[in-house]
Order: sequence, then structure tokens, then C-alpha cells
Amino acid sequence: MKNIPRIAIFASGSGSNAQRIAEYFAGTGLLQISAIYCNNSEAYVLERAKLLGIPSVLFNRHDFYHTTSIMDDMKNRKTDWIILAGFLWLIPETILKSFPQRIINIHPALLPAYGGKGMYGMKVHESVIASGDKQSGITIHHVNELYDEGDIIFQATCQIQPGDTPEILAAKIHELEYENFPVVIGKMVAGS
Repeated sequence: MKNIPRIAIFASGSGSNAQRIAEYFAGTGLLQISAIYCNNSEAYVLERAKLLGIPSVLFNRHDFYHTTSIMDDMKNRKTDWIILAGFLWLIPETILKSFPQRIINIHPALLPAYGGKGMYGMKVHESVIASGDKQSGITIHHVNELYDEGDIIFQATCQIQPGDTPEILAAKIHELEYENFPVVIGKMVAGS
């Protein structure tokens, strides 16, 4: 019998992408979510995990960077891949080395533009609108030791109309994320 790949989802905020991934793969047998890992005790993703019946692991900066507790927990859960869905910390080298080319992130802009430290959420959309760009989009990429600089796996674009606000652009970007992120994860992780 074929082993079903197990993914860990890391999130720092609302968790709408984590929920979309969980719902997309529910009952398919293509992959299993081993746990949702979160570095923010106030993040709504923890409530989503509870509602979805997915184990969650809350951790702090010390646990993540100065102990092996998160790595050990992922090993105990037989995790094969890591999916970053709105996770804002750099991944430690020990985890990068243990999951070579098996950590995927989604970024709400067309990298290499509008990436790097501090470029997340509405800050990205505000920068894109302020620049006068005619299009934006999403980038799904491998994760390395630098913010948003891993090899690009997939990009999708949307047009920016005159009068679009950062909030309008954010809604367009969310649609692209919900539509494409689970599909790309399926191809990468489950070969489907």
C-alpha cells in the first residue's frame, strides 16, 4: 500500500489558506495534514485547526530557533513536506536541511518584486498599488535561508484596474491563492 504524504502547515495569522488546503484535500486520500504549526497564540488559524479537527502546535521563537522541539515533533508525526501559508519567520537551517526542496511558500506578489523581510500581507498590496503596476499576482516557491528567494515553482497574475485599492487587490490575490495553492501542492507533494 502506498504511503500517503504528510504535510505540516505553518501559519502566523488568520489561516484562510490553511483551511482552504485542508478542505481541498479532505477525503481525497492524496495527502494528510500532520499538524498546523503556529508562532502566534492570538492567530485565528489555531481556531480553524480546532474546527477542522487538525492537531495544532503553538511555539515560540526560542523553541523554533534554539531547540529541536519543532523538528522532533514533525519527525514524530512522520512529516514529509512543509507548507508555509502566511508564516512570517525564516526557517532554521536544521529544518531546511532536513526537508531539502520540500518546503513550499506562497507570496502575495510576483517575485522577485515586492519580496523580502517585512513584505507580507497588506504591506505588499500597498506597495504594488503605490508603484502604479498594472498587474500583480502570487508566487509559489521553494524556501531557502532568505526571505522569498527560493526557486519559483508557479506564478499566477491578476490585473490591477484604475481605482483599485490595496483591499481590492488583496481580495483578488486571495482568490488566486485559494484557486492555485492547493493544486500546486497536490502536484508537488502527491504527484496528482
